[in-house]
Amino acid sequence: MKIITHEEINSKLCGTPINLEPDFSRIELKTDNSMKVDKQGLVHGGFVFGLADYAAMLAVNDPNVVLGGADVKFLKPVKVGDVVVAEAKTISKKGKKHIVFVTVQQNDETVFSGEFTCFVLDKHVLS
Repeated sequence: MKIITHEEINSKLCGTPINLEPDFSRIELKTDNSMKVDKQGLVHGGFVFGLADYAAMLAVNDPNVVLGGADVKFLKPVKVGDVVVAEAKTISKKGKKHIVFVTVQQNDETVFSGEFTCFVLDKHVLS
C-alpha cells in the first residue's frame, strides 16, 4: 500500500514504516543519543508520542489527515538504544472522524498506549 500522508516526515525522529494496510500501520523507531534527556539515557516521551502519532496518521493514510486529540498513557520508560514498534489500528470511523488505537512496544512489553482522534479534512489544514 502506498503512503499518501506525511510524506516528508523525518523517519529518524518519528520512525520507519514496516507494515501498512488499510486502517493499520506498524512503525519502528530506533532510539539514539539525540533523544535522551539525562545521563541515564532516558528517551524523551515526545519521541514515543511522535512515533505513535505517525502510526495513527498512517493507519488513516489520507493527505489531509490531522490529529484532533489523544488520550494516552506512558506505561514504561524507553532508554537510548531501545527499538520501539508502534501498531495502530482504526477502531471506528464516523464521517471525517477516525478513532485509532495505538500501542508501542519494546520487545514484548507495552511502553505506551492511547486513542488518537484523527480528522480527514476537505483540504490541507494550511490551505
